Amino acid sequence: MRLPTTILTFTLLGTAFSGTAFAEEFNGPFVGVQAGWTSAEVQDPQTPLGVVAMEDDQQSFTGGVYAGFDHRLNERIVVGAEGGFDVTNDDKLHGFSGISSYTLDPKYSFDLTARAGYLVTPDTLLYARGGYTNARVKTTMTDIAGTQSATTNQDGWLVGGGVERQLMSNVSARMEYRYSDLSEDDGKYDRHRVLAGVSYRF
Repeated sequence: MRLPTTILTFTLLGTAFSGTAFAEEFNGPFVGVQAGWTSAEVQDPQTPLGVVAMEDDQQSFTGGVYAGFDHRLNERIVVGAEGGFDVTNDDKLHGFSGISSYTLDPKYSFDLTARAGYLVTPDTLLYARGGYTNARVKTTMTDIAGTQSATTNQDGWLVGGGVERQLMSNVSARMEYRYSDLSEDDGKYDRHRVLAGVSYRF
């Protein structure tokens, strides 16, 4: 797997800072931006046009914003909630069956998740994440009768984990992997993401 240069940059950045403790690490509200790599894999997914005869995977760049709230339960344990919004580019998925061709075009997605983490140092948090995800997807089918299209929201769930490091009193950086299942129990519609983010904490 080839990861974008931005992801490797954030990884190096996160390890370059010393372990200085801050007064309010991982406690309170925050907002942030994130970017990285996504890979979508589909096989005969259910769509508004019926089951689409498709087996494809596509890798692309993704970026977005997020906001949330962390709460320190004690010196080591952090829990929190977060909402995020992401878009991707060049991520259309294609399929063919007989005289018909199909395209799935993800427009955007959002996540609502909870996370729980452990402070391995006062300013470095290892965490796991899980929750709800939703993708806005346009399906297009073309055959001898013409072209049909429909757009729907694909509901799903996600799990993941990562590491976040406090860089200064109000700024932290993180690296995270997420797996999402958007199949709605029909066919296969999986998404893998590796995301680097920078948060501003209030």
